[in-house]
Amino acid sequence: MADTKREIERKYESKDSGLPDLTGVAGVADVVDKGVAHLDATYHDTADERLAASSVTLRRRTGGSDAGWHLKFPVAPGVRDEIHAPLSDTLPDDLAGLIRSRVRDSELLPLVRLRSDRDIRHLVDADGRLLAEVSVDAVHAERLTAGGGEAQWTEIEVELADGGDPAFLDQVDKRLRKAGVRPSTSPSKLARALAETAPGKRQASASAGDAVTAGDHVLAYLRAQRDALVELDPAVRRDVEDSVHRMRVATRRLRSTLKSFGEVLDRTVTDPVADELKWLAGELGLDRDREVLTERLTTAVDEVPATLVRGPVRQRLSTWSGTEHGGARGRLLGVLDSRRHLALLDTLDALIAHPPLRKAAGKKPGKTIAKAVRKDFRKVTGLVEQALELEPGTDRDVALHEARKKAKRTRYAAEAAAPALGKPATTMVKSMKALQNLLGEHQDSVMARQALRELSAVAHAAGESAFTYGLLHEREEQRAVRVEAELPGFWDGIRSGAKAL
Repeated sequence: MADTKREIERKYESKDSGLPDLTGVAGVADVVDKGVAHLDATYHDTADERLAASSVTLRRRTGGSDAGWHLKFPVAPGVRDEIHAPLSDTLPDDLAGLIRSRVRDSELLPLVRLRSDRDIRHLVDADGRLLAEVSVDAVHAERLTAGGGEAQWTEIEVELADGGDPAFLDQVDKRLRKAGVRPSTSPSKLARALAETAPGKRQASASAGDAVTAGDHVLAYLRAQRDALVELDPAVRRDVEDSVHRMRVATRRLRSTLKSFGEVLDRTVTDPVADELKWLAGELGLDRDREVLTERLTTAVDEVPATLVRGPVRQRLSTWSGTEHGGARGRLLGVLDSRRHLALLDTLDALIAHPPLRKAAGKKPGKTIAKAVRKDFRKVTGLVEQALELEPGTDRDVALHEARKKAKRTRYAAEAAAPALGKPATTMVKSMKALQNLLGEHQDSVMARQALRELSAVAHAAGESAFTYGLLHEREEQRAVRVEAELPGFWDGIRSGAKAL
């Protein structure tokens, strides 16, 4: 089983003089010599270096205290999540799954070998507690692919102890800079090795420059959401909090953009892609809907006076939640590994690389993009006004849910338009988000009442009291009534503010 560790470190260029004296750093009582470790790591990637392009590193390392397979994902500058698996001849399945969205069907190849002599020092406080590990690494890099070269350098690495205060690294940084040591210009050893051992002069990526056409703006937004979809895949597999929701949002943003900007991208080409994105969003929604309902119902039970909680309500809710989560999660992991999902990612790559642009894509963005946003807003207007004319009940619930979905689509279209249209688009984003939240409260109430009816039936069949479920059902119904009463005035304000677009 793989273990995850949050790695917080800084790298520096090393002079021939080696490591400066660090005993003067605030909080450091002693610098303990831990000897020299001989490390031998082989970094793996696809032939087109997909992992490196995403700042993801995969290595198999021997030597040192943590020999094994290491997979690192960037979190922030100087911060990475490192997933460690025991040493083996082949890549463990756990780690292979975490890079599947990037690698897909491509073969992983040994790309670079790094051999390092690591001179290690521990910075400890007065109680002997580890504050940080500082090492001077003499590195020899060898590219393992045809035509590659070799390189050597020495660097200083400072890694914060587990649970340490990142501010301590600032204190070490001041001391190193005072001694003339400067931060490394490379974010990692692998990045430097790739740059210095390339078989030819590495070509700089062509700059897209500022987006100047309607097509540029739409493609930039699609590209950002495609990247989010790929980058969130490992987090979903690791069950990171809110990752399923964020991946679902990226999927919906992609689909909405393909639907909204039909004058920019040919929908005869993009509609099948949008259908596949709808499928993926639905699969992601199975777990997300469970999360939302569980949180809502748990909070609702906590708000009920103890004298009104009849029977094992919390236990039954916990059992229901756990069963739903386990089944949905197992299904979702199967979806992420499926041929259908990987084919969708390939299709998105191809769509962005070779977009089916229509004539309007080459025009200036203002009119073309604004027209698409206004068209989506008109659809929202029709659905809201239709819902307001209906009597409370199932038909109105359905109409409000449809209005909420169209509000999301309009919001995403306005997000894509914001770089071109400025304040009118950002105002639309805020208005549609507010409408989405209000109607979301109503839809959550609808779903909660459905779940409560199901739980009540199960409890009744088991001979338990259904009183508390009925009480919660009534409270949820009143929440929906309040939303419906608030909506007319709320909508009038949104419609007035939309005139600037």
